[in-house]
Amino acid sequence: MSADKADMLEVELVYALPDAAFSRTLSVAAGSTIMDVVKRSGVLERYPEINTADGGFGIFGETLPGDAPVYDGARVEVYRSLERSPTEARRARARGGARGES
Repeated sequence: MSADKADMLEVELVYALPDAAFSRTLSVAAGSTIMDVVKRSGVLERYPEINTADGGFGIFGETLPGDAPVYDGARVEVYRSLERSPTEARRARARGGARGES
């Protein structure tokens, strides 16, 4: 990448799991997309189960497509599929008490 420092953006990529988290701050060229950040971050090598075709990405909680541009200071988030919907989880907790036993 031969971009001038003035043309660089500093962004953070985060991916959270129930028992782990991946976070990486990196510099990318102005005009980079969410997918550019995901690929450069190394998260796909560390967590190969991430399905980039699902489009589970966003910036600061707003779901966006992989081709959305990033901006300086953005927190790019990789979302994972939920094992069950929030509604199902609440129902299971209600049936099983506070611990959510079924």
